[in-house]
Amino acid sequence: MNKLKTVLYSAPWSARFGIVVILIFSVISIFAPLIAPYGETEIIGKSYELWSEKHILGTDNLGRDMLSRLIFGARNTIGMALLTTFLAFLIGSITGMIAAVLGGWVDQIFGRIVDVLMSIPSLIFALLILSFFGTSVTYLIGTIAILEATRVFRLARATGMNVAVMDFVEVAKLRGEKLGWIIRKEILPNITAPLLAEFGLRFCFVFLFISALSFLGLGIQPPSADWGSMVRDNATLISYDDITPLLPAGAIALLTVATNFVVDWMLHKSSGLKDVN
Repeated sequence: MNKLKTVLYSAPWSARFGIVVILIFSVISIFAPLIAPYGETEIIGKSYELWSEKHILGTDNLGRDMLSRLIFGARNTIGMALLTTFLAFLIGSITGMIAAVLGGWVDQIFGRIVDVLMSIPSLIFALLILSFFGTSVTYLIGTIAILEATRVFRLARATGMNVAVMDFVEVAKLRGEKLGWIIRKEILPNITAPLLAEFGLRFCFVFLFISALSFLGLGIQPPSADWGSMVRDNATLISYDDITPLLPAGAIALLTVATNFVVDWMLHKSSGLKDVN
């Protein structure tokens, strides 16, 4: 605990700001039903009501409370982005470390599959898959996870190969240790730092990707609240000098910037570089 406090106190102001923002959004996401004044899909007024004491941020195009939709949107958007990122890392890191340890034809097969997937623009690939199979949450998570797993694979394979040639890995192979044991005990502990930093970056990309798909109508589907779709649904208010559509856009930007601040700090810590006064 004391070590954690020391690390946090030594963090720059940007990283502290990022940690605070992430914690606030996390609390909002977890306790959304308790914090939101109204239900996620509850219609409680007229369309596009102005900001008032009853509706602090007004209402949306269907008469739903904007503040409540923002709060529930945090839970849906962030929760799906986290789940997708975890799945992408599970697929990408395992296959990357397997390719690094085994090499040979296994590495070649995994590498060619990843090259093919990375050669197709991610947004176009996602639009094709979701347009063909439908926009259910399962297909949305699976499609984005596979696309992002290719980036994780490249990192896990590159860092894993640097460790796989070390003497202690060769000794483990000579002892007859199985592939799973070598990956779990020898490879993974030595590449955890770059993978953690990459997790933060991947989360940002996944988070923005889901918001972009929702803005295009292929992400999280109504009536569920989502920041990307909220920008699209209320975009007409910009013509009337109303900043309401900018609120979910601002939330997307704030969380992305905060996460990048924390990731930059983590990369600096894992690199072993000293702070310059």
